[in-house]
Amino acid sequence: MLIGHFTEQPWQDEKTGLMGTSIGQELSNRLYDPNIGADLYNRYYDEKIYAEEVGFDALMMNEHHNTPFCLQSVTNVCLTVLARQTRRAKLIPLGNVLPIWDDPLYLSETLSMIDMISRGRLVSGFVRGGGTESLSHNANTVYNRERFNEAHDLIIKSWTTPGPFRWEGKHYQFRTVNPWASPLQKPHPPVMIPGVSSPETIKWCAEHHYPYVMLATQLAPTKEMFEYYYQCAQEAGYKAGTQNVGYLFKVHVDDSEDLAEQAGRKYLSGTFNPFINQGNERQIPPHIFSPPGYSSRASLARMQRLFFDPSSGTSAFTQDYESNVKNFAIISGTPKTVIPKVRHVMEFLRPGTVFLWDGDGAMSHDDQMRSLRLMGQEVIPALRDMSKELQLVGPFESNDNTGISPEALRMAKASGLVK
Repeated sequence: MLIGHFTEQPWQDEKTGLMGTSIGQELSNRLYDPNIGADLYNRYYDEKIYAEEVGFDALMMNEHHNTPFCLQSVTNVCLTVLARQTRRAKLIPLGNVLPIWDDPLYLSETLSMIDMISRGRLVSGFVRGGGTESLSHNANTVYNRERFNEAHDLIIKSWTTPGPFRWEGKHYQFRTVNPWASPLQKPHPPVMIPGVSSPETIKWCAEHHYPYVMLATQLAPTKEMFEYYYQCAQEAGYKAGTQNVGYLFKVHVDDSEDLAEQAGRKYLSGTFNPFINQGNERQIPPHIFSPPGYSSRASLARMQRLFFDPSSGTSAFTQDYESNVKNFAIISGTPKTVIPKVRHVMEFLRPGTVFLWDGDGAMSHDDQMRSLRLMGQEVIPALRDMSKELQLVGPFESNDNTGISPEALRMAKASGLVK
């Protein structure tokens, strides 16, 4: 099993009351204080470095734009810092927002440099991005999936086919594709894709043999999505397993149940699920949730099921702390109470990759460091024992080229990059 750490790296400012919160695109950046930003960036790097020290296999980063709930508007900056400052953990951006890039070759070169600086620890995550990203960068959401697919194909070809060659696509045209920098890993850094509901994306991932990571979705429909991946993989001609699916969920560990509840409630001062939501008011502006052309009807229908609790008849976005705890949307406690709940998630979903989402909302640096210490001492060892007992194989433990598409392998073999 691959065990990773994640935090949104939220903006926290007691002066303005913004503690991991966001209010669509309308909150003026005049409230931003670079002095506070400098402290927060360095704090979050310290926490990531400590996460590696206590035993996490991977450090997950992401990016969002024009919003205080996530300070990482350029995830590749964070990746570059950690590529030099860490030594062992996989670096996993989930991920670079391909449709907003007008020059995918620039991204290809950037990621190649990061892979080399980290000496081959990059796992390249690509995303379509939410409505926030498209609106922030004036990207037409009607072409979001088309641009994602074409940018992906161009980047992979630039990594696996020696140049120079031309690229004449619908959205991108390059007279000369011949990046000098190339990844250390061959045929290229493995790819991992996150998401919440899109059946089209899951099918695409299965066809490309890319692990798919569900982002803080309710357990029962998450399991259904994993089953859909397995079905699509079978249709693509292979048998997928635990190495192909992953899950991100909120887990905080503390020295006492009282401290754990105090810290756990701080999750709700931030967003419930910032991957599709825009604020601690837990209301989803329609133009952010699904801009015109962004989501299919099938995807929207699945989204409703993933975040609606049939037992209470309420949306997950309006649930209180107690309901989140009951539904395993938030797991917070001492190691004694957290480990059995984590085991329930492992037994029910059977993921080969897990990312523990911690240190978010209004949680302080002390909150996060206490949790990381206890995770390293008790939770991570327990997860490793569970993974052996439940035979939860991670994406880099198998020998089936998980994270590398058959087409990329074909191109790499044709060019002599791999045998």
